[in-house]
Amino acid sequence: MVWLWITVIVVAIVAIILFFMSVKIVKQYERGVVLRFGRLNGVRDPGIRFIIPVVDVMTKVSLRVVTQPIQSQGIITRDNVSVGVSAVAYYRVTDAVKSVIVIENVTAAIDQIAQTTLRKVIGQHHLDEALSDTAVLNLNIREILDGTTAEWGVQVTLVELKDILLPDAMKRAMARQAEAEREKRAKIIAAEGEALAAAQLGVASDTMMSHPLALQLRTLQTLVEVGVDKNTLVVVPAPLLGSIGELTSFIDREAAVAQVRADVGKVAGNR
Repeated sequence: MVWLWITVIVVAIVAIILFFMSVKIVKQYERGVVLRFGRLNGVRDPGIRFIIPVVDVMTKVSLRVVTQPIQSQGIITRDNVSVGVSAVAYYRVTDAVKSVIVIENVTAAIDQIAQTTLRKVIGQHHLDEALSDTAVLNLNIREILDGTTAEWGVQVTLVELKDILLPDAMKRAMARQAEAEREKRAKIIAAEGEALAAAQLGVASDTMMSHPLALQLRTLQTLVEVGVDKNTLVVVPAPLLGSIGELTSFIDREAAVAQVRADVGKVAGNR
């Protein structure tokens, strides 16, 4: 009788263990790949699923997007510049069966192929292209990775370059290049200003040639501007003194003519 109870208890314990081993919960973002005696038996959808203990083996595969950092790689560009480039790749499993049967470890495989692809693509471009055409490089890397991982049931959705580390000597050279470029632009702008100023001075000189007194007035204005500082000693050349005298005589003549006209106007008004 005792042995019977012991047997019943053992059988019940084994049955409970087998029951829990046969019950599997597949989450909404997962798929369960079942192998029965080592052969593919199907894919289990999300929910509570039952398998045959010991006989069946279920591997759960996540279908969510995975972020895969690509560690910094020492790369020599096409123009023989050593740079360190790091990136990040985003991928997701589209075929759970292939990701289990075709490839042993999807994460490790994508990490390795991403590193080699990054070195290959960056090495085919010049440094200036790597710094300015990052969108093109991201697209090229993604297309190569996606073409390789499609056989594994994986889709690479996005690749982004995170950082490009340059040698200190190259940074200084680029700084000098930028400084020279800005200096060139400054000289060009200054030359354009000189050209415009020369054109306007030509127009001004033509005007002064047509009106000689304009030159004299401009000279006097310059003297006034110079004489703002009371400590300034202004030396006036002799021809300029003669011009000032002529200008004074002209002003006196104009004043006399204006006075005569005023007197004539008064006489005509009295009549």
